[in-house]
Amino acid sequence: MIRPLNRPMITLSIMLATIMQTLDSTIANVALPHMQGTLSASQDQIAWVLTAYIVAAAIATPLTGWMVDRFGQKNVFLASIGGFTLASMLCGMSNTLSEIVAARLLQGVFGAALVPLSQVVLLDINPKEKQGSAMAIWGVGVMVGPILGPTLGGWLTDSYNWRWVFFINVPIGLLAAYGMWRYIRPVPGPRRQRFDVFGFATLSLSVGALQLLLDRGQQNDWFSSTETWIEVIALIVMATYFTAHTLLTPADKSFVDFRLFKNQNFVTGVMFIFIVGLVLYATRALIPTMLETLLDYPVATTGLVTAPSGVGTMFSMLIAGRLIGRVDLRLMLFAGFTLTALSLWQMAHYSLDLSSGDIIWPGVIQGIGLGLVFVPLSAATFATLSPEMRAQGTALFSLVRNIGSSIGISLVQTMLVRNTVIAHAALTERLTYANPAWQNPAVARAYDLGTLGGAAFLDSTVTQQAAMMAYIDDFWLMLFLTLAVIPLLLFIRPPGRQTPAAVDTHAVVE
Repeated sequence: MIRPLNRPMITLSIMLATIMQTLDSTIANVALPHMQGTLSASQDQIAWVLTAYIVAAAIATPLTGWMVDRFGQKNVFLASIGGFTLASMLCGMSNTLSEIVAARLLQGVFGAALVPLSQVVLLDINPKEKQGSAMAIWGVGVMVGPILGPTLGGWLTDSYNWRWVFFINVPIGLLAAYGMWRYIRPVPGPRRQRFDVFGFATLSLSVGALQLLLDRGQQNDWFSSTETWIEVIALIVMATYFTAHTLLTPADKSFVDFRLFKNQNFVTGVMFIFIVGLVLYATRALIPTMLETLLDYPVATTGLVTAPSGVGTMFSMLIAGRLIGRVDLRLMLFAGFTLTALSLWQMAHYSLDLSSGDIIWPGVIQGIGLGLVFVPLSAATFATLSPEMRAQGTALFSLVRNIGSSIGISLVQTMLVRNTVIAHAALTERLTYANPAWQNPAVARAYDLGTLGGAAFLDSTVTQQAAMMAYIDDFWLMLFLTLAVIPLLLFIRPPGRQTPAAVDTHAVVE
């Protein structure tokens, strides 16, 4: 039996591992220019530091279910934490581009299981009536890590150097590993021995091709590049083979158990988490660049005005965890999506004349909305899923969230570049001397096209306005996506009131 006093220690260890992994998804971004100089790499080459991690994590995430069934939660967790910590140390010690890319690949492979495993362990060690609160705590690590990553990464890079972005994982990883080793008892014996090599190979290749396509598409000018076409063809072929193979293979022998997709709540939850990943990470990618490039915010100030969004998320998650079981999950989800839509509507009315409050409050509202979505969504998705299918379910849940975030970031960045060009051309067409604005002597002097400075100043102003219009287009797109997903709430079945279930024995404390 589980001794209640040990549950907080397991939770603490799990949260350390989760935050360590989710922080690394964004913490290295701000350090790239410093790495570029140290490692003598071009901008295109240094981007592989991010790409390698994303692709490796995406490929390794679906392995979580089989690894847990084969080796047990404790062994997989300890191996993942140990490997991730060692890979982080190797990243910080790297002196060449090839070394850090190889270390980032290892980081992605070992870190892939940490988020889904942390979710399934928290579900297993908590009785039914406490699972909502457990998902709230887990959600704080998953959602707040990427938000705080750039701020922490900027501070470490400025105060020390870029290597500490990776070295900071070492003490956290050691503490998490000790907690796992001390408080979780291994599962007695494997349940699944057979490994579906063909299923894993086709799924990993399709996911890897998709991640490369999304991460490098804009850089390669999309379909004007041979690389993009190769990635698209590989994605279509491998995804087709995987789908056909999975449908024709018995569930107990297939790499992905297709019975998961017969569960209505799970399928609906996966669709929702795709949109959540898309909206959350796309917004996080847009706001800092908008503030720094258009409004000339320093990096530190950008971190200060965006951090309250994470505070709003943490607060609403903890409240949502207490409301689960007392309030209909669908009402909480509706409130969360409505608040998210409201914040995006406010962002869609941004201009170049913004105060700090104009940035902070929509961010806080969005943070509260996403917190109200994430916790009940996690609870509803797994409410009707049997315990033996949780490992696979949580792995797919995390995979779809990551794919959604990759698609969202790629989509908004592509739209930003192209809509900026379109808006710039449209604004330039209206710059004629017949425009009444030219009759103002001050305007005519500032934007005197007869001088080099005046022409450059005018072009800079037009480019700035065009970029702001492109950012607004992105916010409108995310608003429409958020509103479009709300009707899917009708397909979620609220879990029936049950007596507190016995805790599963997949993870037991000593």
